[in-house]
Amino acid sequence: MSRVLNDSPAVSEETRRIVLEAIQELDYAPSPIARRLSLGRTLTIAVVLPFLTLPAFVERLRGVQHVLANSEYDLVLYSVGNPTQRDTYFKDLSRPNRADGLLFISLPPNDVQAQRLLRSEVPNVMIGSVHKTLHHVRVDDFYGGELATQHLIDFGHRDIGLISDYIDTPWHFVPMRERFLGYQKALEDAGIPFNPEFIAQGPHGRDEACTMAMDLLKKPERPSAIFACSDTQAIGVLDAAIKLGISVPDELSVVGYDGIRDAEYVDLTTVEQPLFDSGVEGARLLLENIADPLPTPKVITLPIELVVRGTTAPPGG
Repeated sequence: MSRVLNDSPAVSEETRRIVLEAIQELDYAPSPIARRLSLGRTLTIAVVLPFLTLPAFVERLRGVQHVLANSEYDLVLYSVGNPTQRDTYFKDLSRPNRADGLLFISLPPNDVQAQRLLRSEVPNVMIGSVHKTLHHVRVDDFYGGELATQHLIDFGHRDIGLISDYIDTPWHFVPMRERFLGYQKALEDAGIPFNPEFIAQGPHGRDEACTMAMDLLKKPERPSAIFACSDTQAIGVLDAAIKLGISVPDELSVVGYDGIRDAEYVDLTTVEQPLFDSGVEGARLLLENIADPLPTPKVITLPIELVVRGTTAPPGG
């Protein structure tokens, strides 16, 4: 039967016809476990990501699922809750018997972890994070930070605040740091002094961003504009403005980052990155690498775009 199902040329047409008729009559379905054992493969792709409930991560995962749905591979999801768990997955999933391919979303490996992945020869791709020795799909977050800040500068703002995740954490998230550095570079190029009093860092979340923004906006000398390093945080800034009776954009301009669906609903100006497409490109790159291993790391850099909506304007309206 297995030769018939696998289209073996050693099977005669008459035998093939008889077996296929029997399969249809008995409503037979082959065992996926048996098939995996016979092939010596798991037929699974492991996807590892943090903060599963955050919109940006969900959108990337949707892109991955879109590609894998049309492949022979099942998606196995590993949600990371803390840095220790992340390090465990980097170690354990690099064993060939765990998955046929690995996708890591927004989880940059250190050099030791990257070398382990290379030695394991398990095909892998990083999405939203970077390592020079590994295949990865990225955007230029430094440029994105510059783009958001320069938009506010072009409107005439000089007192520009920034709200972000903690820049230095055990997670080693590169995008937040790059956006922050891009913000600093735009200020420097415009001759605007960097003011640490206008910087707020904290846990990622809408409520947390609202609290940070209220602290900034209650200062005697408050920013006239805020660049939030994610749309979720930018929406938290808008919440703070409502609570304090501050009109957006007449009294406060706000720019976000990511381009999640909620950004359009609240008319938020944002730096839009192709989240869904990054998942699609990462999954396609992985399948390409499984079918025919690439000799050198392949880097895919996707474009970003400033989408101007109703939350930015010149100071004072």
